[in-house]
Amino acid sequence: MEIKKIGICGCGQMGAGIAEVASKTGFDVIVSEVNDQLLQKGLARIQNSMAKAVEKGKLDEASMKAALARLTGTTKLADFADCDLVVEAVVEILDEKIKVHSELDKILKKEAILASNTSSLSITELGAATGRPDRFCGLHFFNPVPVMRLVEVVRTVATSESTFAAAKGFAEKLGKVVVTCGDSPGFVVNRLLVPYLLDAIRALEAGVASKEDIDNGMKLGCGHPMGPLELTDFIGLDTIYYIGEIFFNEFKDHHYASPPLLKAMVKAGYLGRKTGRGFYDYSKK
Repeated sequence: MEIKKIGICGCGQMGAGIAEVASKTGFDVIVSEVNDQLLQKGLARIQNSMAKAVEKGKLDEASMKAALARLTGTTKLADFADCDLVVEAVVEILDEKIKVHSELDKILKKEAILASNTSSLSITELGAATGRPDRFCGLHFFNPVPVMRLVEVVRTVATSESTFAAAKGFAEKLGKVVVTCGDSPGFVVNRLLVPYLLDAIRALEAGVASKEDIDNGMKLGCGHPMGPLELTDFIGLDTIYYIGEIFFNEFKDHHYASPPLLKAMVKAGYLGRKTGRGFYDYSKK
């Protein structure tokens, strides 16, 4: 099946990014949110991102207008009925994702492919909530989607070869570099990244060094563009906490458990850049 029309369920930071890249590539895109306020906020995020690309000379005005013309917003999942591929990018909570996929399964045409942008949850379990586990896979994009070149294409034991090939081809048409993997918690990137971030938090918690020295050590000593605590602030402390909990529940290994400091900061609402405070204070920026 040729993929022509794309549905993106969720127009937050990740969903908006996927919708932007897909519409700029030439796909017809419909993106949804749970209410009109969130939808308008997401659509404005896409338009502002494209406008900045035009200012920087990375996108011309005509291409931006054409991309925006291919983009439609909705608050009704029923509007996804004629999509060839729908990528779910809602909150990283298993029950919420299962609910969305179960509803989408009833709406989509039988040959349509369903995919999740989850960074850590079981693709197999999500696919089992539908009547199309053979046409279900993971498409894990990275933030910010218009900039980050990588996509993890995740196949389960039930994913058909044609579904896998179509999903991989779609990601490559977007200009992304694809890594493929089986359905294991964290896939490739987060399986390696999250324990590293948790260890950095443990080092801070134990008084090994200050947050600045921990971050500068990894930036200047290992050539990383961001230190681990800066990166945790960028991703969101709540996101790292939830992924750590998923890992620990799966592996029962203390190395994946969230440090008490991380849990305390999440409970206090210090979630990083998005709330103005995490390991660093962003309220004045």
